[in-house]
Amino acid sequence: MVDSKPSNAASLNSPSYRLAAMDQDFLLGDSMRGVRFMLEYAKAEESLRTWGVRSTIVVFGSARVHENGPGKHPFWYAQARAFGAIASERGGALTVTSGTRDNVIATGGGPGIMEAANRGAFDVGAPSIGFNITLPHEQEPNAYSTPDLTFRFHYFAMRKMHLAMRANALVVFPGGFGTLDELFEILTLRQTGKAPPLPIVLFDRAYWQSVIKFDALLEHGMVSEHDRGLVNFAETAEDVWVSLVENGLVVQTLERDAEPDF
Repeated sequence: MVDSKPSNAASLNSPSYRLAAMDQDFLLGDSMRGVRFMLEYAKAEESLRTWGVRSTIVVFGSARVHENGPGKHPFWYAQARAFGAIASERGGALTVTSGTRDNVIATGGGPGIMEAANRGAFDVGAPSIGFNITLPHEQEPNAYSTPDLTFRFHYFAMRKMHLAMRANALVVFPGGFGTLDELFEILTLRQTGKAPPLPIVLFDRAYWQSVIKFDALLEHGMVSEHDRGLVNFAETAEDVWVSLVENGLVVQTLERDAEPDF
């Protein structure tokens, strides 16, 4: 008697038989956390290189600031938008020389101040970057960051790395916990020499001095005079740009590539 051949359907349908790259259950498992971290780095890196983004100006600030909001919200929004335009026009984001762009506006990609800075770049036809993050409460990217340069992260640490690794300068508008977290991340990197020198400007001295007692840190010996000097203040978008340049922002003087002659 000849035995009938068993079906291999169970093997074909087994999760173990899936191609690893196609197996979402496997890729989202605990053992692949390091791989997912690497993928978040590589995906954004590839797009940034494709667009020739060599350096950025990072703009932080509250997602709760509204263009028509209460108090100083409209002023903060307008000045962040104005700065996005100024930096994009003068910094090199519109210049493509040897395939590179410099001082491209980069934000967290969300609403509020982030939207305003991306919007300023959009106003002058410059690309800008949005490093968005997945949050428990749904957050979408704003409409003004360049679609090819709008990224979504799961890991705050990788998002922070991408925000910091190309930064030529940091501009921080009024914000809350998230803004403070990002500000002190960069300040710590500068204080410890883990990041190269870059100018840091806080917008609206009165706000920041009411929130952070920088001089008290110095008085109590918690920071040095050099550490205290890492922070500068500005009151208008134009003042921000002047402060960045005076404190070492590198601005290429090359002309924008000529338009094609058809």
